[in-house]
Amino acid sequence: MDRPSVSEAARRAYDTIADRLVADGAARGQMMGMPTLYIGGKAFVGLFGDAMVFKLDGDAHTDALGLPGAALFDPSGRGRPMKAWVQVPLQAASGWPQLADEALLTARTSPASRSSRATR
Repeated sequence: MDRPSVSEAARRAYDTIADRLVADGAARGQMMGMPTLYIGGKAFVGLFGDAMVFKLDGDAHTDALGLPGAALFDPSGRGRPMKAWVQVPLQAASGWPQLADEALLTARTSPASRSSRATR
């Protein structure tokens, strides 16, 4: 899978959000080669090219998909999107901070994944 390049503007916007969320308990990492934030071992935000991706549910998911250029995140480009993840382009970056907060809330309140439960 070829990852799209990241512009300086997208990287700065992501880093600003990431710094704030790390101060709130998130951890930086990588998922599929992209910068990703985790809380409690669960990925919830990432930077994919000039877009941020957010793991959302409910109204936040629906609202994010309504933003111009937003789509379900399909990192392979083969029509197999990750249905809980929404990709929001740099053009809608003004909404990234709120979406990141929503994704953090979703990650904090969602039940543990099977793999997380198995390691407890």
